[in-house]
Parts: sequence; structure tokens; C-alpha cells
Amino acid sequence: MARIVSLADAVAELIHDGDSVALEGFTHLIPMAAGQEIIRQRRRDLTLIRMTPDIVYDRMIGAGCAGKLIFSWGGNPGVGSLHRFRDAVENGWPVPLEVEEHSHAGMANRYIAGASGLPFAVLRGYTGTDLPGVTSTIATVTCPFTGEELTAVPAVNPDVTVIHAQRADRKGNVQLWGLLGVQKEAVLAAKRSLVTVEEIVDELTPVPGAITLPGWAVTLVAEAPNGAHPSYAQGYTERDNDYYAQWDGISRDREAFGDWLAEVTA
Repeated sequence: MARIVSLADAVAELIHDGDSVALEGFTHLIPMAAGQEIIRQRRRDLTLIRMTPDIVYDRMIGAGCAGKLIFSWGGNPGVGSLHRFRDAVENGWPVPLEVEEHSHAGMANRYIAGASGLPFAVLRGYTGTDLPGVTSTIATVTCPFTGEELTAVPAVNPDVTVIHAQRADRKGNVQLWGLLGVQKEAVLAAKRSLVTVEEIVDELTPVPGAITLPGWAVTLVAEAPNGAHPSYAQGYTERDNDYYAQWDGISRDREAFGDWLAEVTA
């Protein structure tokens, strides 16, 4: 069963230098507090995996946590570019960043294959794009039944997956609802997992459309109220649109970013 610990203890136990780490959540329930704690603990040479890198990874890349990014889209949603991400790719600052780019469908299928214990996934995507020419983890495979040529992508099995959810009970069963992405698949595909939650409750009450990750499928749970900020947790917090706009100014300038980093790691 999942154990309930503090966020600092969870990161210290689960995430090590050189690990592959997926922080998932789509617009909603993004594990921002966990990402900030990884920065505080000065993890290095991580392979970061995420379908939609936004400011949670812009922060981590700018802090020097990442050596590689596996992703399918990157940007500050509703605002523009990720400037720390761009600086790492274009100028190698603070450290060079290797990138491996996929489509959304490709990444989702990679998580599903990983969660299913399969070595790869098959889909019809990527046809007519430039990605197969620049991404070594995209290949073709012939259907043994129809002879159709399809695209194959390898399963992704992170060392650690981190997600945020609304709540968990004291046995470590996790409940999340609202706008969801691949959180469930990312957790099931991983070797270890951390779920931060808005609150720990005695009992999980039914919520329409909610999914539950049983405690046996999760390694650690940490209570982190407002842990998705500036994204949101439906039923608990609202999206802080102003912060996303403010981040654009912070991240554009190395000195301004350095001031932000010094403040959060103090």
C-alpha cells in the first residue's frame, strides 16, 4: 500500500540524479509543488518526460535539473514560449538539453504500452511529418494481418511518475476528477510513483467521472495544498492566469530567473 509522507521526504526517497521522471497533468492538476521541491533538492541529469511541457519544466530546465526532455509540445499556455527551455536548447544554458520529440498521440500510446507491459505501441500517426527523420524512437512496422505499414513507438517506463490529485484516503487510495490527461497510465507505467494531493481524508466519497488509483498502485502520497498552482485542481483551486503572464517576464531574462531561483531554493 502507498505510504503517506511529506513532500520533501517523498522527493528525497524516490527521485535520484540521472532518473527518468514524468510529471503529468494536462492544464489541470499539474504537479507544480513537486517540481519546485525537485529544484530545491538540486536533482541533476534527469530525463524529463511530459506530453505538454509548460512552466513546470521551464523552471526545472532553467534550474539545471534536466539533461534530456522527451515531449510532444512545449509552451507557456496562452502566453508564448518557454524561455528557459529555449535557452537550454539554443545556447546550452545552464546545461545543454537533449530533446526527443513526439506527437501527442505517440506519447499517449507510449504510456499506454508501458502501463500494459508491452514493448511498443502501434498507431497510424506521424505519416507526412518530419518527426521520423529526427526522432530515433519512431519506426515503421508491417501489420501481419493486412500488410499495412504502421508506426511503432517504444513503451515509456519512467523511473518515477509524479502527479497531483484532489485527495487520497489514509490508506493511500487516490481520487482525481475533472480535466484529465494520461495520469493513470503514467503512474501504472512507472517503476515508482508519487502523488501529491490537496488533502488527505478519512474516506473517499463518490464524485461523478472520478477515477481512483488504488493504494497498491502508488508508492508514496504527499499532502500539498494548492500543489498545482498556477494550474488548478477542480473543486479546490482556480487557475492563476496572471501568474502565467508574469512567468513570461521572469523566464525571458537569466538574471530575473536567477532571482526567482534563489528565492525558491533559499
